[in-house]
Amino acid sequence: MTANDSMLSGLRILEISAFVAAPLGGMTLAQLGADVIRIDALDGGLDYRRWPVTDDNVSLFWCGLNKGKRSVAIDINKGEGRELVSALIVAPGEGGGNLLTNFPARGWLDYDALRATRNDLIQVTIKGDRHGGSAVDYTVNAKTGLPYVTGPEHAQDAVNHVLPAWDLITGHMAAIALLAADRHRLRRGGGQHIQLALEDMALAVMGHLGFIAEAQLGQNRPRIGNYLYGAFGRDFVTADGVRVMVIGLTLKQWRALCEATGSAAAMQRIAERLQLDFDAEGDRFSAREEIATVIGKWIAARDAGQVATAFDEEGVCWDRYQTIAQMVETDPACSEQNPMLRTLTQPGVGDYLVPGLPFESSAVDRRDPRPAPQLGQHTEQVLSELLGLSDAAIGTLIDKRLIRRN
Repeated sequence: MTANDSMLSGLRILEISAFVAAPLGGMTLAQLGADVIRIDALDGGLDYRRWPVTDDNVSLFWCGLNKGKRSVAIDINKGEGRELVSALIVAPGEGGGNLLTNFPARGWLDYDALRATRNDLIQVTIKGDRHGGSAVDYTVNAKTGLPYVTGPEHAQDAVNHVLPAWDLITGHMAAIALLAADRHRLRRGGGQHIQLALEDMALAVMGHLGFIAEAQLGQNRPRIGNYLYGAFGRDFVTADGVRVMVIGLTLKQWRALCEATGSAAAMQRIAERLQLDFDAEGDRFSAREEIATVIGKWIAARDAGQVATAFDEEGVCWDRYQTIAQMVETDPACSEQNPMLRTLTQPGVGDYLVPGLPFESSAVDRRDPRPAPQLGQHTEQVLSELLGLSDAAIGTLIDKRLIRRN
């Protein structure tokens, strides 16, 4: 395989973004081999110091979401800087004419204004709500109602979670949308403006998973703590204090759990007493507390090693709880034994473990992850390459403080 052999070789994307969704979409495309060029503010912009950070205030967040991209630092607060970025967006050439952004599509980023120069322009704009209002994952999640079904059974207040799920889903949907638009352009010609709202992405998923229909049918889902909704699953603690998550979602998983714990007869008695059929996952959920009493007693009488041996022999769906530090320090899946992960040298940070693409292809080798760029690292290269600017012209822009070189 040659250095340029990748799924998206030849595709060039300008990215003007901050925070999670849009940078994640761009990074995903970069890991697939696209040339993703970030337009950065001279000082790095909104998320350049976003936590977590190193002791030297280098953002691990920013480095993580911008791996494998090129960085061009331009002052977009000035009209001349915006004209320069606009020229990069619509720069001629096969594979170009693609913009991914979560900045408002108005003024200098108005789609119709940009496509007046390049009519095959594809622009994917991520918005907060569908009206263009401000929203982030945590405000969108508050509207979904999920904080009122998350947390301990008897909790009264909203319970947030730490994973920006809507940002993550939206970022990947943005990448899919851009590739779909590119395919449409290849088949039929012409560009298009795709607008994707974080709020709509959340509502779509709530609909896909049945939450919206459930509420419309008058079913008010309760808080259930750490139980799995709709089947059997819960956390338990072993005799030596190790917490494990145990799942009996499918019938195969349920029977494996009963076999490993020797509880088949006890479960049959519970089912008969409650007039339920535990081959049905919903009935297992209805009897979750009685089932948990039996499973919990078995686990509490054994240490983690004994539980692991019994569960693994029968193919139980389970795993141990661990801290992030424990995962990094001891879990083979979070090490270079996993071909997705490689130790990378990130300027300003040092050596640390970095993920590449999560999937494997039978046609194209997995590419090793590449560092995030230094701020403005590729400014001169990109301006020369895409706009044909001479060294003298670039020097003038530097002197005018319109661009930054690393």
